[in-house]
Amino acid sequence: MPVDHYENFPVASFLLPRKLVPAVEAIYAFARSADDIADEGDAAPGERLAALERYEQALGGVKRGEPGADPLFRRLAGVIDAHRLPLQPFYDLLSAFKQDVVVKRYPDFGQLLDYCRRSANPVGLLMLSLYGAADGDNVRDSDAICSALQLINFLQDVAVDRTKERIYLPLEDLARFGVTPAQLDLVPFDPLDPRWRALMAFEVARARALLLSGAPLALRLPGRIGWELRLVVQGGLRILEAIERVDYDVFARRPALRGADWLLLGWRAIWMNPGMRRA
Repeated sequence: MPVDHYENFPVASFLLPRKLVPAVEAIYAFARSADDIADEGDAAPGERLAALERYEQALGGVKRGEPGADPLFRRLAGVIDAHRLPLQPFYDLLSAFKQDVVVKRYPDFGQLLDYCRRSANPVGLLMLSLYGAADGDNVRDSDAICSALQLINFLQDVAVDRTKERIYLPLEDLARFGVTPAQLDLVPFDPLDPRWRALMAFEVARARALLLSGAPLALRLPGRIGWELRLVVQGGLRILEAIERVDYDVFARRPALRGADWLLLGWRAIWMNPGMRRA
């Protein structure tokens, strides 16, 4: 599965047990197709919202035991039934995708985190549910990891999001560091402006702290899911390092994991600090 298309889906690695592959593929197909409705192509906002509303109605059919003829939802209904998955995460994802159609900016960090709660955290909850590990502590740490990964993706994609007229950096943070939204539209934008670098350093530090707050989950969970999460956490940390290495110039080149990074991630996953475990 090309998971790079939907970057908040930390699955589909060689560590995933084969018995869970069909379930993960069905969940991923739902999330990816709904995300495409919100983001891809040239449909008008009203058309996008109407299509997402049809997805919500189809979920209602799944809830009633009437998934209809659409193969995507028939397959999803089988997975939800077989693994006793909660339906709310799917509704939360649709809520976030609808929001993407109409909301382009976020006044404060609290509102941005609420978006992450619906756009990213449901994926972690569904994965924990597939593994039978969705207890309170695990969900709390999973939420921190997933929200942090979403924030990291925003930092990677500042330039890309501006082409869609979106700003996922809280406006209160821009104002605090003296950066205006209009400045991001300047061509060329000066990424070496000390105000921009100070803003990005603040955002990177906050995302790193959130990610590390959830990292004990990767050391607490046994087997494949634990190793999967170790790589996910280390991958997020490595992207933050890449942003710092380019001095926060995410305009010239999108910071991302390269081939050579994977060996380093494996090494770091093996030697992940046991001190991250919660008491």
